[in-house]
Amino acid sequence: MRLSLSGKSALLSAMLLLVFLGVWHWATMPLTTTVAIPAVETLSNEQAEYQKLMGKTPGVQKQTGFPGLAQMGQAVVRQLENPFYDNGPNDKGIAVQLAHSLGRVGLGFLLACLVAIPLGFAIGMSPLLYRALDPFIQVLKPISPLAWMPLALYTIKDSSASGIFVIFICSVWPMLLNTAFGVSAVKREWLQVAMTLEVSPLRKAWWVILPAAAPTIVTGMRISMGIAWLVIVAAEMLVGGTGIGYFVWNEWNNLSLTNVIFAILVIGLMGMLLDLAFARLQKMVTYVE
Repeated sequence: MRLSLSGKSALLSAMLLLVFLGVWHWATMPLTTTVAIPAVETLSNEQAEYQKLMGKTPGVQKQTGFPGLAQMGQAVVRQLENPFYDNGPNDKGIAVQLAHSLGRVGLGFLLACLVAIPLGFAIGMSPLLYRALDPFIQVLKPISPLAWMPLALYTIKDSSASGIFVIFICSVWPMLLNTAFGVSAVKREWLQVAMTLEVSPLRKAWWVILPAAAPTIVTGMRISMGIAWLVIVAAEMLVGGTGIGYFVWNEWNNLSLTNVIFAILVIGLMGMLLDLAFARLQKMVTYVE
């Protein structure tokens, strides 16, 4: 039976995954050692308390070195058994942390859409406005979003709101530029037909320009979402509190490399799902002649 292109690509992806897991398993075998922690009966109360403060449980075998596949499997099962628990500021389930990050990204991204898309329409339809605002856009666009974080923390004085502001400022530019480009690239024949029919500017923008520029606008939104998801993880590492980025940093401080790798996988999978959602939306609004 001959496989289709999608079947061949899926088979190749599975083979590459197996090769990667095999290399991981082989590479971690000689690097993993077992350190025996003395039994609790052989320690005094002071020594037992000291072992706990150092993150060592008396009588328990502790693994050191880069985690292997078995350790990663145990970490994944442990994290997914109860992902919604909330035992305080520094002890929350992975789903709770992910929800905080998605909430910040969603709010900042929505605010960026409300600013970038109308302003992009205005810039794309007015060459004068484009020439007037282009120098400001070119100066502000290359600035790293995290460079705004100290200013946001100083002025807003709230870590969560500062994270939302950073998402907003990094999401605006791709949407703004793509919207302006898509609007300015609308076929002149369509605009001339609308002018001939004496269509009002608002109806022309809604029924002629928006459908024609929608694929380019969604492309800008897709790029912005990818940048926003990338930035929120780094921002949460800086400001702390809650979120998947803070979870990574907190687990690193706890020397739990398995949880760090698990969080990295969650970040990658969620980013892929967000990108697939916008790819699906882009396909829906694309008109094929």
